[in-house]
Amino acid sequence: MAAEELERVRPEFAQRASTALIKQLVDDLLSDKVLNDGEGESILEENPTRADKARCLIDTVRKKGNEASKKMIAHIHKRDSSLHTELGLGCDQPAPQPAELKPKTEWSATLIPTTKEFWEKKQNDTNIYPVTKNAIKKRVALLITNMEFTNPRLNRKGADKDEENMEILLKTLGYQVLKHRNLTGKAIEDALIEFSRHESIQATDSVLVVIMSHGKLGAVLGVNSAHAHDNGQSDDPDEFAIDKIYKHLGTERCPALKDKPKIIVIQACRGEEAGAVLVCDSAKPCDVPQPSPPVSAAEEDLEDDALRTAHKEKDFIALLSCTPDTVSYRHPQKGSLLIQYIVDIFNNSAHEDDIEELFRKIMYRFENASIGKLKQMPTKDRCTLTRRFYFFPGL
Repeated sequence: MAAEELERVRPEFAQRASTALIKQLVDDLLSDKVLNDGEGESILEENPTRADKARCLIDTVRKKGNEASKKMIAHIHKRDSSLHTELGLGCDQPAPQPAELKPKTEWSATLIPTTKEFWEKKQNDTNIYPVTKNAIKKRVALLITNMEFTNPRLNRKGADKDEENMEILLKTLGYQVLKHRNLTGKAIEDALIEFSRHESIQATDSVLVVIMSHGKLGAVLGVNSAHAHDNGQSDDPDEFAIDKIYKHLGTERCPALKDKPKIIVIQACRGEEAGAVLVCDSAKPCDVPQPSPPVSAAEEDLEDDALRTAHKEKDFIALLSCTPDTVSYRHPQKGSLLIQYIVDIFNNSAHEDDIEELFRKIMYRFENASIGKLKQMPTKDRCTLTRRFYFFPGL
């Protein structure tokens, strides 16, 4: 039996398997869906030594039964036939075939540039937001990351990696990044107001706002949050209401952004005990305001001579790290799953997909991803885009 074979060779496999081989086998077994994302992360990150990783890999797979064990043996043969022979494993195991007749997805680690042909094809499409090369040069983004809090127990391990990854991505997409760290709720609002008055706002084709901190329903928390009591309650809450983003960047207060896409990403978290490999975050979308009363028939018949009204809130789209009343997850070395997946999807698809499709692909990536028995699903919020927006990276 294949599971018994793996148990037999466990000591020697732990001694001889290289780190590179272990990583390759984990990738192969993730592709076969023998392992889920959480198990793969656990094998590679929770075990301090190479031998421990090897033992954990074998133990995890053999407990899943003979079919899973057969696939691992086949991958050992494919990746390191010499080790396969030296371990005395059977040589008649065929390499497992993918579930679908298509090659394994290869994720690009860098942003794939759009082609000139694709950009030119879209220029006369009235269903997309206008993008010019000059406007790309004026792109500006706001990046706020709260890592260190007055209460050290709330410090967000891995947030520095999120900041690094997002800054690289934003710059590669052509955005000048205005970066802030460790702000109070009031300072977050001040930074947003200053951002809304930036000299490039008038000429840009879009803006991006990324805020990463602890959070609760409808708000992200400032660095002085919950500093008064160990139970996480504060006599003077330090919060920034997410709704203020829409007010400060909306048409009324920032007319320079009228008819331009305003993209918001919120990675807001609820801290867990220090030292946990996966840190539990919590972000919830704020309540959607009720629509205005319907226009009466008499009002519909009115004509204007000179002035036209504009929608108070339009051309927004937000991605929040999870659905209401659920949690999201952050790795203390790699950063949050949301930011990792944003970088992956944008690197590989932003050259040909619009922002709504990019967000859909991120959500789809989460659909089958899990951390052990845990689940996470980001949510799009308050989308008022009327056309498609393409980043056209690399122009």
